[in-house]
Amino acid sequence: MRASRIAAICVLAAASIAGTAHVAPLVAQEARAGIEVPQPLREQQFPLGVTYEAVSVNGRAVAGDRPALTLDSTFRLRGFAGCNTYSAVAYPLQNQGIAVGPFALTRMQCDRATMERERAFLEAVRGAQQWSVDNGQLVLRGGRGEIRLERAL
Repeated sequence: MRASRIAAICVLAAASIAGTAHVAPLVAQEARAGIEVPQPLREQQFPLGVTYEAVSVNGRAVAGDRPALTLDSTFRLRGFAGCNTYSAVAYPLQNQGIAVGPFALTRMQCDRATMERERAFLEAVRGAQQWSVDNGQLVLRGGRGEIRLERAL
């Protein structure tokens, strides 16, 4: 009984090796011929637990206190918007999509220019539909604009 199990395992192992033996030479031939072999696509993971600060909102550089955001492992988005702090639920989706829920926001008042920058930032975050990492910057894009953020120190 024991010998028959060992023989069965050997037959299965030999069959699986023989079944894949023709793949390796084809890949090697393509590599020698200069043909680029496509790699399987790997979906990027949203950087959880990392704080990012805005460097531009809708193409305009951010001056002064820069808005920031962090998405934690419980999908709670938190940060500083320029004058007020905020939180919201945000879910990274397939194909580098993102869905951001309504904000809970403090109600401090700052000067008019700061409040306008804060509003533009919050609208762009709330309207974000796609995200990517370009040259080390986190980019959020959507119908209400684009935000470029860099990792905070």
